[in-house]
Amino acid sequence: MSDIKKAFENGKALIPFVTAGDPDLAVTQKLLIEMSKCGADIIEIGIPFSDPIAEGVAIQEADLRSLAAGTTTDKIFNAVKEVRSDIKCALAIMTYMNPIFVYGTDKFMSKCSECGISAVIVPDTPFEEKSELSVACDKYGIELISMISPTSNDRIKMISKEAQGFVYCISSTEASAKAVDIGKTVSLVKSVNDIPCAIDFDISTAQQAKEMAQSADGIIVSSAIVKIVAKYGKDCIAPVCDYVKSMKEAIS
Repeated sequence: MSDIKKAFENGKALIPFVTAGDPDLAVTQKLLIEMSKCGADIIEIGIPFSDPIAEGVAIQEADLRSLAAGTTTDKIFNAVKEVRSDIKCALAIMTYMNPIFVYGTDKFMSKCSECGISAVIVPDTPFEEKSELSVACDKYGIELISMISPTSNDRIKMISKEAQGFVYCISSTEASAKAVDIGKTVSLVKSVNDIPCAIDFDISTAQQAKEMAQSADGIIVSSAIVKIVAKYGKDCIAPVCDYVKSMKEAIS
C-alpha cells in the first residue's frame, strides 16, 4: 500500500497545505516537521509559480512572496530532503505543468522520489493529457493525484476509474459545496474505484471541517493556513500548529 493510501487508514485524513518558501524555506522546514507531529496525515507542499491559475488571492500572494525571497524548485527539493527523516507523514507536491516541463519531467519526478515525496498534484493537467506526466510518475513511483469537482458530471467516473492515491475534490465557482453534493460525488467515485476522497472547499473552521469530513475520507486545508503564515511570518509555527491540532480534533 502506498504512503498516500496509508494516510487514510486511521480515520479521516487531514491534509494541510503550505507554500514552500513563504516566508522562507527554513520556516517551511519547521512547519513540515511540526505539522506532521500535530496531526497532519499528508502535507501538500506548494511550489510557488508566477501564474497559479487554480489559486485564490491568499495563495497567489504567498507565491509572490516566496518567489521574491528567491525560492526555486531545486531549493525546495533540497530543503525537503534535509528534513524528510523528521517528518512523520506523507508528502505531496502541488504545482503546475509549466514548472515541471521547464525543470524536466523525468528529472522532476526523480527528485520527488529522492526527497521522499509520494505524490504530485497538477491542477492544470487535463485528464486527456495526463500521460505527459504519468509515464514519469510511474517510473519513479510517484502517484499523480486526480482532481474533480461536483460539476464534473459524467467525467467523474472516467477520471476516478484511473485515479491513484486519493481523489482530490474541489469546489466549483457555483454554490455547490453542500454535504449532499459531496456525498453524491464521493459515491460516484467509489462506484468505479475503491479509493479515498479528500475535499477542498475552502475549509477554514473546525465546524466546517467536522461537517465536510462526514461525507469524505479527508479534508484539505489550504488558504486558511497560508493566511496564518502571512499574518505571523517567521513566528507562524505555534499558531499554525495550534490550528492544525484543532482541525484534526474536529474530524477525529
